[in-house]
Amino acid sequence: MLGSVARAATTTDAFNAVAEPRRREILDALGDGERTVSDLVELLGLAQPQVSKHLKVLREVGLVDVREDGRHRLYRVNGRPLREIHDWVGRYARAWDERFELIDELLDEAKQEPDNHQGD
Repeated sequence: MLGSVARAATTTDAFNAVAEPRRREILDALGDGERTVSDLVELLGLAQPQVSKHLKVLREVGLVDVREDGRHRLYRVNGRPLREIHDWVGRYARAWDERFELIDELLDEAKQEPDNHQGD
């Protein structure tokens, strides 16, 4: 029962969908352009049902689009839902950048101070 609850949560939004490492790998592979399920199976070394299951989740949250090309279905990344993730992560990146700059300043100051501990 718990497995079905967790699986349902992955289809609610892009954040939950990209929390799964295999889905991130699929997005990375699709970042280079459109691919078929067969291409993804070969590239990632996963079984076809696994790839199809992950693509379904990614489609449901809008991260992946699909188009028919004859007998083939071509999948591609839809970056719009990733914008929310990018914006959210960006807030933390700015905070960490500020902290790293402060650390760099403190290290530079420490390097310029004479060593007060010589001869102790």
